[in-house]
Amino acid sequence: MKKILFVFFFLMTAMLWSQRTGQKERPESLRKMDTAKEKKAPINLYKIITSENDTTYVDTTLTILKDYKFNYLRKDNFELLPFSNTGQTYNSLSYQKDYEETFPKFGARARHFNFMEAEDINYYYVPTPFTELYFKTVPEQGQQLDAFFTVNTTPNLNFSIAYKGTRALGKYQHILTSTGNLRMTINYSSDSNRYYAKAHFVSQDLLNEENGGLTEQAIQQYINKEPEFEDRSVLAVNFENAESTLFGKRFYIDHEFVLNNPLDSINRLSIGHILNYNYEKFVFTQSAAEKGIFGESFESSNLNDKTRMEKLLNELSLNYSNRTLGKLSFMAGYTGYKYGYNSVYIKPGDTIGNKLTGDIIHIGGNFKKQIGGFGLEASAQLHVTGDFPGNFLEASAFYEYDRNNYLRFGINQNSRKPNFNFLLYQSDYINYNWQNSFNNEIAQRLFGDFHSEKFGNLFGSLSQIQNYTYFTENDLGNVKPFQADGQVRYLKIKAEKGLDFGVFGIYNTLMYQNVLQGTDVLNLPEIVTRNSIYYKDYWFNKALYLQTGFTFKYFSKYQMDAYNPVLAEFYVQNEQELGGYPVVDFFFNAKIDQARIFFKLQHLNDLIQGNNNFTAPGYPYTDFLIRFGLVWDFFL
Repeated sequence: MKKILFVFFFLMTAMLWSQRTGQKERPESLRKMDTAKEKKAPINLYKIITSENDTTYVDTTLTILKDYKFNYLRKDNFELLPFSNTGQTYNSLSYQKDYEETFPKFGARARHFNFMEAEDINYYYVPTPFTELYFKTVPEQGQQLDAFFTVNTTPNLNFSIAYKGTRALGKYQHILTSTGNLRMTINYSSDSNRYYAKAHFVSQDLLNEENGGLTEQAIQQYINKEPEFEDRSVLAVNFENAESTLFGKRFYIDHEFVLNNPLDSINRLSIGHILNYNYEKFVFTQSAAEKGIFGESFESSNLNDKTRMEKLLNELSLNYSNRTLGKLSFMAGYTGYKYGYNSVYIKPGDTIGNKLTGDIIHIGGNFKKQIGGFGLEASAQLHVTGDFPGNFLEASAFYEYDRNNYLRFGINQNSRKPNFNFLLYQSDYINYNWQNSFNNEIAQRLFGDFHSEKFGNLFGSLSQIQNYTYFTENDLGNVKPFQADGQVRYLKIKAEKGLDFGVFGIYNTLMYQNVLQGTDVLNLPEIVTRNSIYYKDYWFNKALYLQTGFTFKYFSKYQMDAYNPVLAEFYVQNEQELGGYPVVDFFFNAKIDQARIFFKLQHLNDLIQGNNNFTAPGYPYTDFLIRFGLVWDFFL
């Protein structure tokens, strides 16, 4: 760990030193930025750069899509079903897979919805200091806040710092959440335009109190809508003595040095390097064992499960671009990993180890060529040594009319080991100890993606998975990991389109899914829909812009996955059909200068017909709530 810190800060120091020793003559683009500072800079100079070097700029407009993203995750959660308290987990309404991942992921996936990965971190380039403040109320006693600040100390060097914090008590017993995400970034380019670097540090802790859901009697009282239980805090829960927390820290740098003359517009040759050190820890604690729910335990009190993982990625790349050949990259990398526990579990006839450690060498490449609007892309990676074989291949073709209108179709292929908690897990609960040598999950996907401002957006995919790995209850009622014997095949079609009728607007999103094979291990709703109708206009001599209307959400009834707090994972159940209920929200949003204000009456139809819906077996859906908040941008 100390060595990693030393390398990280050494590289930061080198970047600052190279800034002082670069060329004295400033590039034309940087001189233009200095000129922009002398007067009010246009908004498109406030640039946001992703980890893949895709660039957008700060958007202060108010649209219906901004309303969809005004939530705890700060992104559209159409395919997710939130639990009742802000900061809790989400049940998934679709199957989502990262087809470029060849390495097993850390477990506790139910805690990772708000866990920021390396690809979630953006970098910035701004002519003047920029601040964004996000605030939103929570269901009971608490608040959400996301505060962000970035500045270019010189046109070459940008710093940003942000903290996202949430604390919410919730309306049910023992579901308090307390989460924090600290992130700091650096974005640097040398005066000579030969050296570029992006780096970040992230520290995260996501705590949830766990109550195991409602008791059987409380479930009936909730379903029957008995008036005395409209105060949700009087409904009994399975336990009030457990917590689960996911911790994470990451040091990351991605830098590149151009070998040939940067002014050569025909050829570009560079070497790149990525260093990514990632540490994760999941802790489940409980003051007294719940043997009736989770089975026998080694300890009757003060249960404390700790799962840790350290991973270090070191990757070198050689990158070449040419007007005729396109863009080519070749890379080779090393991954060292250490996952596990502090003790070995020995039982009659079997021993469960405490660690999975090893080293992996991988090679890979990327290609992109575009002629006019037509282009081809391909990327691949292969593990050549190590205990965890893995590979991926992606190839696609696209045609771009412009940035907002394009057609893309392609194929993905992916093979990797299941997540670490499928392979090895230890707990103070005896039934939650296992070590498995599962085969690689092998997945293929055909997909098409059509975006058009005139006709709308359409996405379709057909996926096939061998050795699909999942959690479910065994014959004794214990949650265990399994691999499917047959294939799982899954069809997904998603369409969205907005319509504008002067001061009125409509936005519709519809998703159709069909599990063609493997319905006993993959359960998804067939239909998910969201429809908004709203009024929009400028008021008070265009000093205020507002949107107000209704959003209708619905998903069809299906055998919804259940939640297990010991693992912080969802597991397959085929006994209860849940869902099939509508939710209506009323919203009133306004924009004044650079501030966007959001007001919402959430689950409005609860006031008319009451609420007895679920987000997972035993976990109630959110009741009617009044929510408000804002996003405020400051340009100095």
